[in-house]
Amino acid sequence: MTLSLSQICLDEQRPRDFVARIGWTRAGRWYAAGQRRARLALVVLGAIALPAFAAPGGWADDWDAFSIGNADAAAAPVEPMPFERAGDSFPGSAFYYLQFESREPGFGEGIHSDAGAAPSLDGGPAPVARSLRIDNSGVDRTRAEQCMTAAIYYEAASEPDAGQRAVAQVVLNRVAHPAYPKTVCGVVFQGSERSTGCQFSFACDGATARRPNRLFWERAALVARQALAGYVYAPAGLATHYHTVAVHPYWAPSLHYLLTIGAHRFYSFNGPAGQPATFRYAYLGGEPLPAPHRHDDTAAAVAASEALDPLAIQRAYEEGLQRARAAGLVANPGGLAPTAAAPPAPAYTAELKERGGETLYRGDNLPGGNDVRDEYRNSGAWIASPTS
Repeated sequence: MTLSLSQICLDEQRPRDFVARIGWTRAGRWYAAGQRRARLALVVLGAIALPAFAAPGGWADDWDAFSIGNADAAAAPVEPMPFERAGDSFPGSAFYYLQFESREPGFGEGIHSDAGAAPSLDGGPAPVARSLRIDNSGVDRTRAEQCMTAAIYYEAASEPDAGQRAVAQVVLNRVAHPAYPKTVCGVVFQGSERSTGCQFSFACDGATARRPNRLFWERAALVARQALAGYVYAPAGLATHYHTVAVHPYWAPSLHYLLTIGAHRFYSFNGPAGQPATFRYAYLGGEPLPAPHRHDDTAAAVAASEALDPLAIQRAYEEGLQRARAAGLVANPGGLAPTAAAPPAPAYTAELKERGGETLYRGDNLPGGNDVRDEYRNSGAWIASPTS
């Protein structure tokens, strides 16, 4: 007889339920007692801590102590690098981290406002620089932009746009002035062969060794490109010098003060050295390498550095004016020019004198400028009345 699978499963007896009793050992009793004591300690601690947190003037007043890493605490002030501090030499670094378009009242108090027009030497309209366009392609344009960007960045990186444009205008005004190099890089790195001769302090104080901030560099490059494309920042006038408000150079009282923009005070030359016609806004190219010059402390380098003194330049132009006046020359609004004297009478040969001499060249027989020939006298008149 064959049994099916279901019959086999029914005939199999059900297993008995497993029932067992585990007795408490000594270790188990210690463990249970420890758990009861821990629960009791937590209850007591909660009863003590809850009123302390709820009480006024208690834990609530010291909540800062529970902040994670003092995340809400004020950040420590960032000290500027040594080359970012205002120097004593012209024109000085301009890394003033509090200089923005809107400053706290009192900054620059007692200094001429940059909102006013630049005063002129004679009380009339202030002279304004002319456009200087550097559209040379290739090496000259690239080098000029690099040098102008470096001057704007290292001299006025944290200045407002007006301050950066004014620095660029000073560079262009020097390019146009005969007392300075005729290239942008020549002006920016002039005097860098001596550690105390730089006209722009960043070229001597090691500022270029630090990698510039990309955002601020691009901002300075934009201002540089606009200046080299012919943009004129009129408020800067014919300024050729500036210094930070933190210093007071010896030459400042002897130059013509124009205005203050941000952390810089701008000046132009007095006398013929600062007249508009002295400047020649024409670019001839020939940019040198955009880098400081090789160190040179020879007597020639020292003499060249001393010749860059602004008072020496101003005095040289005044002495030249005096010599020109003594020689019978007069000063026009921007420089020296001979007087418009009558030309000497021409000398004629005996033959020309017999033929009439001077009368041959006077043009006495020429027709008058207002004479009209008879056949053209009625030109433009109506042939007939339009109403007829």
